[in-house]
Amino acid sequence: MYLASWYKNYKNKWWALPLVLPSLLLPITSWCNASTVMDGGRVFLVYMPLGLMTAFMLIFGGAALPGIILALLIRYIPIKGEATALLAVIHFIVPIMISWGGYHIFVPRRGSVMFGVIKLTAQRMLWLVLVNAVIFLVIYQIGIFFGWYKDVDNSSMESPLHARTLINFQAVLIGCLTGMPFFYTVIRMVRNPNFIFAFWSRMKKQMQSGVSKSEIALWAVIVAVLVSLLLVPINDSSTIFTTDYTLTLILPLMLWGAMRFGFLFITTAWTLILTILCSGFQNYLPPYMGFQLHLAIASSCYAVFSITIYLMAVVTTRQRLLHNKARRVAFIDPIVQMPNLRALNRDLSSAPCSALAFLRVPELELLGRNYGVQLRIQYKQQLNAYLQPILSTGEQVYNLSGHELAVRLNYDSYHERIEALDHRVKQFRFIWDGMPMQPQVGISYCYIRQPVTHIYFLLGELSTMADLSLSTSMPESLQQHGSNHVQNAVRNKVAMMNRLQVAIDSGNFVLMAQRIEGIRGDSYYEILLRMKGDNEGDNLFLPDDFLPVAHEFGLSSKIDKWVLEATLKFMDKHRDQLPGSRFSINFTPASVGRFQFAGEVRNLLKHYRIEPWQLIFEVTESNSLTNIEQANATLTALQNMGCRIAIDDFGTGYASYARLKDINADILKIDGSFIRNILTSSLDYQIVESICQLARMKKMQLVAEYVENDAVKAAVQSLGIDYIQGYLIGRPLLLEKLLVHRSNET
Repeated sequence: MYLASWYKNYKNKWWALPLVLPSLLLPITSWCNASTVMDGGRVFLVYMPLGLMTAFMLIFGGAALPGIILALLIRYIPIKGEATALLAVIHFIVPIMISWGGYHIFVPRRGSVMFGVIKLTAQRMLWLVLVNAVIFLVIYQIGIFFGWYKDVDNSSMESPLHARTLINFQAVLIGCLTGMPFFYTVIRMVRNPNFIFAFWSRMKKQMQSGVSKSEIALWAVIVAVLVSLLLVPINDSSTIFTTDYTLTLILPLMLWGAMRFGFLFITTAWTLILTILCSGFQNYLPPYMGFQLHLAIASSCYAVFSITIYLMAVVTTRQRLLHNKARRVAFIDPIVQMPNLRALNRDLSSAPCSALAFLRVPELELLGRNYGVQLRIQYKQQLNAYLQPILSTGEQVYNLSGHELAVRLNYDSYHERIEALDHRVKQFRFIWDGMPMQPQVGISYCYIRQPVTHIYFLLGELSTMADLSLSTSMPESLQQHGSNHVQNAVRNKVAMMNRLQVAIDSGNFVLMAQRIEGIRGDSYYEILLRMKGDNEGDNLFLPDDFLPVAHEFGLSSKIDKWVLEATLKFMDKHRDQLPGSRFSINFTPASVGRFQFAGEVRNLLKHYRIEPWQLIFEVTESNSLTNIEQANATLTALQNMGCRIAIDDFGTGYASYARLKDINADILKIDGSFIRNILTSSLDYQIVESICQLARMKKMQLVAEYVENDAVKAAVQSLGIDYIQGYLIGRPLLLEKLLVHRSNET
């Protein structure tokens, strides 16, 4: 254990692996060289030692220099003597230092990562291959010229463009281009054996999707056949396939491998194949006439093939990795970092049967408005992490838009899995800024079989069922309840939304008026809204039929604006017939919560020349009136203009009395459910009496709704209520008929 820890801490020191490995690998590398004699001089077809030494510098940096020098001295002193060994050290160290130094100037960070990174390819090929090989060859030619290499004929220096010079340069170039990545991998495997698994994993990852073992085997067999044909000695019975012609057939195979199998696979395979081909060149290059030309052409083929294969492998592997990355990103939500709807559709289509759970958290909308979008993001991320322990292999949580999530479960025993999911969700506590929160979660579910062609419509149905789950506090099954009524509800809601949009655009609404009579003899009218049916003669739609849909789809503000403008237009048009008339208009919380609403009212009043005191704005006291501060500011602005404010249906909303403390109003309309039973229910009577006392304290006038007989009228008058509204006073009538009604009164 101590030795393993010591080795891990000190293996990269100059006196450890960098000092020992070069001496062990240099003899093996020299054995891989391939050389021959041409015109009395020695030429190499491939020269690997320079690539090996450069790989050491790339991994260990300056710590590799002592080991490189020691390996060269051990290699050449017994064979050539001390002087030649010292010359060999200079011959290697100078180009390696210049090329490695230039490379690190232009690539200062992460310059030693694995080969195949496209942004490093150009710098590596320029400095570590081309510059390295050129300087190495120049020093070699200078040494020949000055006679430093006694076993080499210096006549070859007469022309720098001699065929031997070209072949030697290509040999060094090939050795750096192919040998450096190969020995880089070998050195890293020796330094850290776990790198073998990383190399294998990355090599498989670089392969094109769909590559099978059969394809790799077929490729290997064809390559083996071609290499075997090249290694058959030339004789009288040789064919065109046992000559250097077959060498050109290697390139298409290597390009096939580069495009399909990836950079790491093909460069490793090509290094081994190239070493074999260069070692056995005498078997396919004719020794007779034209040997020098054949040797030069073969050497050029090795160089061109190596460069082409290297670049093609880098480019295709890079493109494949980018494509796979883009494909993965397409299935991950970039903000929440969770699988998205596209991923859900893919996973449902890949499984024969699945169970789909739908999680709806409506309170996230309010929390997100108060605390920001980051709260909603973290809630989904924390809930996803909390659910992972109960999910099986292949099951995931998917992010949907807004405040919804989906969970795909395996089909087996999915009823028990849904119960476990519900139990787990109810245990979840979301912590935000040290504050625990537990928004209510509605869960609905269903099972799905392939093919999945209706996912978007299905999610809409599950959303409706999740709303039901919020009230029942248990998961709701779409199949158990039957999807027909859910589908019908969704269709009806969508149809109503379309009908509303058409009505807003074409004014397909009807305004009605109901008289509100004061005990002091004054009166005003409440504007009531109806919507026409699709066909002539159809019954009118009441507000309860279309206003909830309008609120859900964000159309309520447009409807309020249409009602206001239509009322003001009517008042302007008939100001002579209805002098000094007052009208009460209902507005939704969505309009009151808008900052621009008071300004829009002011502009309309000015445009139609209507006095502000002629309008009373009724606001329903409800839980949907969430932005109390903005609503109060809007109502105050309307009051400052001269308009009056009434709170409608008081007593039925959430925390009515608490909200009344924060809202400034002039009139309080008591909900008719209390007025209707005021004579038969002592509780209702006490409630109405308490509301009256509260209104007097706030100096507000009171309106009693649903007054339908004289007895109820007398009761509310005894309580000091200021205005009475109901069928006893007058039924709603079309706004146009109000003119006839007023003329009859006069």
